[in-house]
Order: sequence, then structure tokens, then C-alpha cells
Amino acid sequence: MSRHVAGVLYVVAMAAVITGVDFAFFRNRFWERLTVNIGIVMVFAAFYLRFLKRP
Repeated sequence: MSRHVAGVLYVVAMAAVITGVDFAFFRNRFWERLTVNIGIVMVFAAFYLRFLKRP
């Protein structure tokens, strides 16, 4: 059960970072916003695969 809670918190943290960056820097720039959002998701995925995934 705690593993599911950790996963949900990880996704919520990723969404909060994406939302914060969108509102702070890329309010009216669609392509830059999309590129940065994809980059943030890739960084979070790489961090998850490297440090949090258990075999």
C-alpha cells in the first residue's frame, strides 16, 4: 500500500513542477511549453528508473 502512495505522490510532484514552470515561464508560448513539459517528464522518468524502481 505504501508503494502506491509513493507513486501517487511522485506523480503529483511531477504535475506540480510542470504546472509551476508553465505558469512562471511559458504562459503564452505553446511549443516551448510543450518541449519543456516533455523534458520534465523525461527527467522524472529517468530519476524513477534510476533510483526508485525496485527489481
